[in-house]
Amino acid sequence: MIAVLGECVADSFTDRPAAGSAELVLRALPGGGPANTAVALARLGTPARFLGRLSHDVFGALFRERLSASGVDLTACVEAAEPSTLAVAALDERGRAEYTFYATGTADWQWTPGELGLARLGSASCLHTGSIALVKEPGREAVEEFARAASARATISIDPNVRPSLAGRDDYQVERWCAFADILKLSDDDLAFLLPGVPPERACDRWHAAGARLVVITRGAAGALVSLDGERAAVAAPGVEVVDTVGAGDAFTAGLLHSLEVKGLLGGRLDGLDLETVVAAAEFAATVAALTCSVAGANPPWADQL
Repeated sequence: MIAVLGECVADSFTDRPAAGSAELVLRALPGGGPANTAVALARLGTPARFLGRLSHDVFGALFRERLSASGVDLTACVEAAEPSTLAVAALDERGRAEYTFYATGTADWQWTPGELGLARLGSASCLHTGSIALVKEPGREAVEEFARAASARATISIDPNVRPSLAGRDDYQVERWCAFADILKLSDDDLAFLLPGVPPERACDRWHAAGARLVVITRGAAGALVSLDGERAAVAAPGVEVVDTVGAGDAFTAGLLHSLEVKGLLGGRLDGLDLETVVAAAEFAATVAALTCSVAGANPPWADQL
């Protein structure tokens, strides 16, 4: 089982209004990077437990329905009094989304140490977290301490999933996180924001030195770079007709973790992992991400679609 800690976000997509209309039509779809990863894991066949603070508003009900329908275990979630986070997304000509977040006082970021006892981890072999959970006050310290404590019994995976409109560069303490993380996955856009002008290989070496054994940098249609203790390989991305890229990075993470879990490699410090196995896992992850790009929204494939 893999536990995923982080946010659920109502992604609202703008539909172009009719000529002369003053209305802006929004389609609200359940999203949020960690929630997307949990959904993708469960659909691939890996038992997934979601640790989130779920509101009782209309969006909270939407989140619960989507996660439950995909087979995600919600027993470790917190019933939150605060409202859900809303993100308004606009797609560019390449299907990439730019987000405006409405997140003041919302449920996702209000974690307290009392809500994050290790019992919530259950029997999980891996904890995946990151995104806004590790950078936004008031809960970020509680989340970081939980992940640090969980590293004593589980593999730790982190995806910074940078959101410049919600947090600044100094909020993403990646090197500090690498002290307890085994896997660091991020996009080339994340890298450009976190370490502007730094080549990917040098960034990988920097994060290896800080403690992370496996670093994966996704490059969209150009595939991914995988680096295991400094030993590196490039992985190609399958060619697909892109509808949009929403949730593709989260689907990649799920595919990578699923592949490692199936091989029995999670649950420790990745001691049995070699570069050949990493490449195979990343190739599978790239396929999962590509299929997600071929449909609208964060809608990762089920196992029988692969």
